[in-house]
Amino acid sequence: FGHPGCGRPRAGHESFVVVDVDYIHEVAVDFCGCEREIESGEDRIQLLRYRWFPATHQTLKGKTTMYDYYSAVEKLTDGTGGPLPYRYREFLRVTRMFRHLLMLKRGGRGHALSGVNGTQAGELAIRCPACPRPGINLPENWEAIVPELRYLYTFFLALDACFRLKRRLVSSALRDPALGAGWSYFCEPEPYRQYLLTVTNQTEMSTCSGLAALDYANTKFSRGYSVTGVGMGVCARHEFVQPTGVGDLQKGERYANMDWITACILRFIHARLPKVISYDIVCQWFKNLLERLKDLPPLVRLTLILHIVAFVIPKMHIHAHTLKCQLCFSLNYLAGAGQTDGEGIERPWANIGGVASSTREMGPGSRADVLDDHWAFWNWCKLITLGELLRKRLDKATRERDIQKEAFDAFTAEQGERVVGWEKMVVEYEADTSNAKNPYEVTTSALKESDVRLKLAEEEAADAAKGVPSLHDVSPSSFVHNGLELEDQQRRLRVQIELKKAGTTTQQIDIIALRRTLSRGIVRFRKLQATYSPGALQALARRGGEAEELPETTPLMLPSALTPEEREVGCVAGVQHIEQLLRHAQCSESLMRLRNQLHIKSRYFDYKALHARHQGANTRTRSLVARNESKIRLHSEKYQAAWDALRLLAGGDVSTVGWRRLRKEDVRTMEDPEELTKRQALRARQDATRQERIRRLQEEGEDVRMHEEEAQGEEEEAVANPAENRREVSWIWTEAGTTGTDAELEDALRIEWTKARARSRRWTEEVGLLKEEHRRALISFEHEAVKWENRVKDIPVGGVEVGFAQGAIAYALGQAAMYRKLAARLDVSMTEIHRGRGRKRMPAMPAAADEEEAAGSDDDDDEDDDEAAGGVASDEEFFMGGEVEE
Repeated sequence: FGHPGCGRPRAGHESFVVVDVDYIHEVAVDFCGCEREIESGEDRIQLLRYRWFPATHQTLKGKTTMYDYYSAVEKLTDGTGGPLPYRYREFLRVTRMFRHLLMLKRGGRGHALSGVNGTQAGELAIRCPACPRPGINLPENWEAIVPELRYLYTFFLALDACFRLKRRLVSSALRDPALGAGWSYFCEPEPYRQYLLTVTNQTEMSTCSGLAALDYANTKFSRGYSVTGVGMGVCARHEFVQPTGVGDLQKGERYANMDWITACILRFIHARLPKVISYDIVCQWFKNLLERLKDLPPLVRLTLILHIVAFVIPKMHIHAHTLKCQLCFSLNYLAGAGQTDGEGIERPWANIGGVASSTREMGPGSRADVLDDHWAFWNWCKLITLGELLRKRLDKATRERDIQKEAFDAFTAEQGERVVGWEKMVVEYEADTSNAKNPYEVTTSALKESDVRLKLAEEEAADAAKGVPSLHDVSPSSFVHNGLELEDQQRRLRVQIELKKAGTTTQQIDIIALRRTLSRGIVRFRKLQATYSPGALQALARRGGEAEELPETTPLMLPSALTPEEREVGCVAGVQHIEQLLRHAQCSESLMRLRNQLHIKSRYFDYKALHARHQGANTRTRSLVARNESKIRLHSEKYQAAWDALRLLAGGDVSTVGWRRLRKEDVRTMEDPEELTKRQALRARQDATRQERIRRLQEEGEDVRMHEEEAQGEEEEAVANPAENRREVSWIWTEAGTTGTDAELEDALRIEWTKARARSRRWTEEVGLLKEEHRRALISFEHEAVKWENRVKDIPVGGVEVGFAQGAIAYALGQAAMYRKLAARLDVSMTEIHRGRGRKRMPAMPAAADEEEAAGSDDDDDEDDDEAAGGVASDEEFFMGGEVEE
């Protein structure tokens, strides 16, 4: 070590252990001992100059544990298990040191006069170059932009929590402090801990659909853990982890934790920038948020300007929320949202999940340093591929914009004068979402049993006021409603019996009690039938019945169960009409409830796939899914029973029922039309490939009967298998009864038009956002390049070694050149000509004038070379970091 040609080397260690990426070596080393020893530096400096430090970052992408990695290196060194020097603990320490030093170096702290101790919170984080940052990549008069284009300067923030990144109750911050606490992605730990000590009375947040019951990371499952997960914020459009945007969760997803993390992120965002905050439980979290933010400590206290902040739910998660949430927090209906989906935060979770088993056993400081390092690598990968991402999105957005605009214009032309009122309604809502009427909401409510009963009761009261005599103290509508209630009890009892076939003695007693209650209700109903439907009692007598017939299978013999002749002579006038009205209400209400339960089912399965781990959590999730399935079955059977009754009341004529028959294959969750389109396109490509293979084999003279039979078998299987045959959304999501009024039809047309308008506008906004993000990214890269060039001037050339000064200047100028190279590559990605799928794009041809100007003169080329070197015109200026007087 030292320098080449050292004439008097000084012996160092004879068994110097070097842990390489694939071997463990024991070598003898010599250091410089000649007259240039002072120039060569201390032993550690000589080692570092030869890069004998863990300089590889191959393990950054790997999610294996350090122990497994070190064990693998040992086996590669000596597979026989022979004795090797054990340097595992030293390996851990030096790796952690290297990660920390490399982050400081890349953050420019080696060039700062204040040194490492002057590092500010979040300063080492890699920022998103495409997000708006006033003073860096926005025009000086950005606030004066017209309201129609203000969405271009919107900051999109996505929040979420991950319960896989736990940490056991080992070590402490005193024994294992973080090397750069709060300098990059984790928020400052000590102020955060002190704040949480003041908030002890909060429980976990829940959603409007009650999914907190699924969350196995709550207090019940935090025993033995110091941290049960982490909360995090990323920019929703480009998925960059935000500075100080990560915080540990101690007892589930509490308001205090997410409030602090949000405030830590927003202190880096200009207060007057429009903001869209996406969170899967924002419907609960945003309530009283302003007051909670005002109560935070001064370090992160802030005030949100609510009229420029929008709260939304990610597009996939919103399907599990109630209808009200879907109308009020949808990104599809938010002006200026473009095609932001809010689901981007799930991708960093998928990337970081592999280190969970390793960081679970670490101390607080080691864990924070490792996770910071992985998130820095994530952000860097996002930064260098930003151009490809923006171009891919722009190509898709341009195509969809034209398609949606054409469809919307055609739909608008068909609606005539209605459009003026609808347009006014949408504009008023987008200007004031809190007070204006929501144009996407149905104004004519679905028919409910309670509404029909109330209407019938009012009619019966009016008849009584006119002196019309009543046949019984129980009115005809109450009689029919009593029968429908007993029918519902029978359904519920049948489902409970199936769920409790292997139940305990206590469960059997519950069933016996339910049967006893149901039997008493049927006896009372038979007495009412003697007054209002004597024909039913005659039909029961003719039927005979079984001696041991159970109450849940006993026929009730409502008017719909009788023949037309029996109803004609054996029922009081009007009873048949009352049942018909109530059956229509049953169809409407049960279909609505069925949709809600299917929404919840979809959410349960998504949550189980993403978060449920280990036997206990999976068992609890399956239990919840089973209970939800029983509710789905109840609503399905209720709808079908009402449909069958309406069919019988209509004399068997299905066309006059007004509702579609519900089959088993119709009861399924909603599918995304885009996913269906992708699946159909994939199947079409597979069919084309198969046909091409068969044609080629025929040309070669081979027997293709086996291949044709295989293709036919796959087609038959696709038709027979419901999972593969879902080529369209089930009718329960797109249709209702045909017995609606003109007002309902007008409502449906208005909602469809407003949704078509929203689709067209969102794709148009997406094109504008992507072009603006391209412009901002180029300016941000140039800003970083200039910042590195300015750091050259901060190097105290006369106060440090010449070698250090030269290295610092070279590194800073290299970083500046790197950012300009990234900008050039991004610009090429956005402007090159698209040549089709699977083919390389061609760079856009420059204009003739640009070519002549680019050619220039030799003098111009020299000036360009000087500018590329950072604007220095001589060796003296290069070394001194500025102009030198002659």
